[in-house]
Amino acid sequence: MKLYTIKIPLLFLCSSILWSSCKITKPYKKPDLVLTGQYHSPGGNDTLNMVQLNWSEVFADTLLKDLIHAGLNANLNLKIALERIEESRAGLKMSKAAFLPEITGNLSVRQSRLSFPQGFGLFRNSTQYDLGISSIWEMDIWGKLSSAKRSAVAGLLASEAGKRAVQTQLIADIANHYFDLLALDEQLTVTRKTAVNRAADAEAIRVLFENSIQNGVAVVQSEANYYEAELAIPDIEQKIRVTEHALSILLARMPGKIKRSVLADQRLNYDLNPGVPAQLLANRPDVLQAEYQFREAFENTNISRANFYPALRITAGGGFSSFGLSNWFTNAGLFGNIAGGLAQPILNRGINKAELTKAQSRQQQTVYNFQLICLRASQEVSDALGAYHAASQKEIGRTKQLKALETAVEFNKELLNNSPQTNYTDVLAAEQNLLSAEMKSIDDKSQKLHAVVNLYRALGGGWR
Repeated sequence: MKLYTIKIPLLFLCSSILWSSCKITKPYKKPDLVLTGQYHSPGGNDTLNMVQLNWSEVFADTLLKDLIHAGLNANLNLKIALERIEESRAGLKMSKAAFLPEITGNLSVRQSRLSFPQGFGLFRNSTQYDLGISSIWEMDIWGKLSSAKRSAVAGLLASEAGKRAVQTQLIADIANHYFDLLALDEQLTVTRKTAVNRAADAEAIRVLFENSIQNGVAVVQSEANYYEAELAIPDIEQKIRVTEHALSILLARMPGKIKRSVLADQRLNYDLNPGVPAQLLANRPDVLQAEYQFREAFENTNISRANFYPALRITAGGGFSSFGLSNWFTNAGLFGNIAGGLAQPILNRGINKAELTKAQSRQQQTVYNFQLICLRASQEVSDALGAYHAASQKEIGRTKQLKALETAVEFNKELLNNSPQTNYTDVLAAEQNLLSAEMKSIDDKSQKLHAVVNLYRALGGGWR
C-alpha cells in the first residue's frame, strides 16, 4: 500500500515534467516564404532546370576543366569552409556528450596546520591523502540538451551548405575570369592588328602627301591615329596580367601565366531552362545555409527559454581519504556519496531575460536573412536571363554592323587614294567606328558566356 501511494505522486510528477518540457521548447517550423510565378526575363521559362547538369558537362574546354579541378583541390576559401565543417562536427560531438555523465578523477595530498592548542586530541600538523572519482549528470527534463543537439546539427548542416556555396561561387569565378582572359586576348589581337593597319595607313598618307594628293593635316592625323592604337596595347596587356593574377589566387598559386585557349573555340553545353523560383529553395546552397542558420537560432532560443527553469543534477562520488598512508586503502578510508538536486536561478540580474531577448532577436535576424537571400537569388537568375537574351539579340545585328563598317572603311580609303577632295577625317571616323564595333562584338560574346555561367551559379549549379 505504501509503495502504491509513493508511485502515484512520482508518476504524476514525471508526467508534469514531461508535459511542461513540451510547452517550454517549441517545435521547429520552417520560415514563411513562398516563391511563385516565373522569373522576370525576356524569354519564356518552363519547369525544367539546367542546374541538374554537372559542371564538367557544362564546360567543354579541357583547359578550363583543368583549372576548375585545380581550384577545387587547392582553393583556400574552400579549405576554410571544410575546416568550418570539422569545427561544426566537433560542436555536435560536444552536444551529444552533454547527455552523458561527467566523470572526474582526483588525487591529492594536502598539508594542514591546526591552530588549536595541544591537549584536545588533535594534531597540530596533519597530512590528508585523497584518491577518488566524482560524477555529475544533468537530466534533460526541459529539453535544453535536446535543443542544443538540434542546434549543433543545424550548425553542421549550415557549414556543409556553406561549403557547397563556396564551391559553386568558385567554379563560376574561375570560369568568368577565364572568359575575361579570352576576351582580353581577342581585344589585344584586334588592337595590334588595328595598329599595324594604321601604321600602313600613315605610310600611305605620307606617300599621297608627297604626290600632292593629300595635305599635311592628313599626315599628322594618320600618325596620331596610329599612336592611339599603339597606346591602347599596354593597357590591355596590364588588364590581362591583373586577371591572370586574380585567377592564380583562386587556384592558390603565386601570380603567373594561365594556359588557355581562344574565345572562338568556346562551347558551353546548356539547355536554357531555368525552372521556377520555388526550385531555388532546394538547389541553392546559400538558401539552404540560411534556413539551417535560422533553425540553429531557433533552437538556441529554446535553450534560452529553458534556462528559466531549474536544472536537475545528480552527483556521485567515491574513493579513499585518510590522514595516514597506512589507513589509506582500508575500509576506514573508504567513502562514497550520491545526491540529487534542483538548481533554480532566483536573482541573476536579469541575465536570463536578456539572453532570451538576444536569442529571439538573432532568430528574427536569420528570418530576414533567409528572405533576403531568396529574393536576391531570384534577382540573380532574372539578371542572368536578361543578360543572355540581350547578348543573343545583339549577335545578329552586330554581325551586320561589322560588315557595313568594314565596307565603309574600304570605300573611304579607296576615295582617299583617288580623290584629293576626300578628307582623311572620314577615313578616321570609319576606322574608329569599326574598332569600336569589333570591341563590342567581343564584349557580346563574353557577355553571353558570362550570362550562362552566372545563371548556372544563380540556380545553384556546380555543387552536386
